[in-house]
Amino acid sequence: MDIKNLLLWSDENMVVVNKPAGLLTIQDGYDPALPHLAGLLQQEYGKVWVDHRLDKDTSGVLLFALNADTHRSLNQQFEQRETKKVYHALAIGMPAWNSITLNYPLKVDGDRKHRTVVDHQHGKPAETDVRKLMRLGAFSLLAAVPHTGYTHQIRAHLAAAGFPILADPLYKSLQPETQVSITAEEISFTLPIHRTALHAYQLTLHHPVSEQEMTFQAPYPEEFRQTLDSLHAQSRHWKNV
Repeated sequence: MDIKNLLLWSDENMVVVNKPAGLLTIQDGYDPALPHLAGLLQQEYGKVWVDHRLDKDTSGVLLFALNADTHRSLNQQFEQRETKKVYHALAIGMPAWNSITLNYPLKVDGDRKHRTVVDHQHGKPAETDVRKLMRLGAFSLLAAVPHTGYTHQIRAHLAAAGFPILADPLYKSLQPETQVSITAEEISFTLPIHRTALHAYQLTLHHPVSEQEMTFQAPYPEEFRQTLDSLHAQSRHWKNV
């Protein structure tokens, strides 16, 4: 993999890439031989520092520090929630709302499948703003902005709200079967995307040296874009039936 094809921006302090789906952010604890993005970047830049991560199946904006001072500055921004992350998700279902704040309390590693689950007794406060971008027949394109940073937060919150992410193997099973979910399941087999349809679309932060506010956007990967196009075309057809 040519790392230059992934670059969104770089200088002597940090590098921003559009992470492909299917690639780990850091070394796997069980199989160190698996390829990971930090390792690929180290071949090009030397040592890199990790300030945030994306799940293996999630694509999109990912940032690495190139020195310890930058790492400390960026880490502080992430810890103090001074950054803003915007994710795009293709979700099953058709929300009646245009925007909503999901604030179900979450418990990480809360069941036998190691999922993050809603737990009103033992869960911790969590908040995700969600906005509907496009209705796509039995699906929707949603923008999600997490204000807390729990593992699988967006996946868990959307599933709890009744709109699990397309092709999410862990969280879609939490929902009761409905006619919409049956239709969506049938359609999903015909779509190009076969991984959790979640993309880290945008990241806003302050440069660690200049303190200038910077926003980075990651174009959709091909299979995400093709799936969106396919659903959009199908939704137009349904409207005309």
